[in-house]
Amino acid sequence: MEEERVILVNENDEQIGLMPKLEAHQKAVLHRAFSVFVLNRKNELMLQQRAHHKYHSPGLWTNTCCSHQRDGETNVEAGTRRLQEEMGFVTSLKDSVSFIYKAPFDNGLTEHEYDHVLLGTYEQDPVINVDEVADWKWMPLEEVRSDISAQPELYTEWFKIIFDKFYAHITI
Repeated sequence: MEEERVILVNENDEQIGLMPKLEAHQKAVLHRAFSVFVLNRKNELMLQQRAHHKYHSPGLWTNTCCSHQRDGETNVEAGTRRLQEEMGFVTSLKDSVSFIYKAPFDNGLTEHEYDHVLLGTYEQDPVINVDEVADWKWMPLEEVRSDISAQPELYTEWFKIIFDKFYAHITI
């Protein structure tokens, strides 16, 4: 099976090439990504705990799902695909804000992403893919915010950045 490739972009989010995902993380090359945030009517966020065998950020809590767009795929198409693959459901998503971040990890890899935040709503329990997700929970946005402050080591780097900089945009 061919290794997944990520879309390399410049600081204007214009595609400039493709690269195998692991190589992009080894070389800290800027590439396109997305982060899906699914909320319910009670303004609770569906969080996922990343599978413990992930090559970076294993076992950490994060937004509902995240990944990389495939060549030719829109942000919403990619988010919809990955939400189904990881969490076992589909819901309407909308593009919200985007930002660039760079986060090195202890294993020598670096996330350097042009990340698109996608928002959606859902009222049921997911059917998680245990190859991707260790656990999940609904959590009120204010509790997420205070828990990130109290226990930042439990959360992924991109999730902490989104909550710090774009908290006001996480609404449906």
